Amino acid sequence: MLRTLPVLGALLLAACAHPPAAPTTGICLRSEGVPTQRLPGEQFTLTWTHSIEKIRWEEDWRLDDGEMVLDEARVLGSGAGMEPAPGARLIDGVWHYQVIRHEAILPLTHSPFTAGYALCAAGHCKALTDWLPGLPEIARIEVGACAARAQK
Repeated sequence: MLRTLPVLGALLLAACAHPPAAPTTGICLRSEGVPTQRLPGEQFTLTWTHSIEKIRWEEDWRLDDGEMVLDEARVLGSGAGMEPAPGARLIDGVWHYQVIRHEAILPLTHSPFTAGYALCAAGHCKALTDWLPGLPEIARIEVGACAARAQK
């Protein structure tokens, strides 16, 4: 029994020295000067309207191993300089295409000069300005896995 105590002590010290990694579940929204918002779920849809053509774009993102992965995008129409991506499928007037892209952080710009972004997560869809109340008129917003950034 006495011989096992040093082994148990070493195991306890090792466990305390290396706490478990922070969970990567959830989406965090962050912008300078406003509190970071943690959203539930591991997937979301980001939407916006093209500033010139006034055509809606949608992107489906999911969290995977601490990274955001863009799985599919949709463009609800077409316009000048908005050619369909290679392999895109036209379904009921909407271009669908798969774009596998990995990002730790997705940077977005909030500005009065363009229509704002909306984000749908865990069944809740709101403008990013509603997810992050108090944003200044012009702001950089970062969207990413909560464990991929320091909380404010």
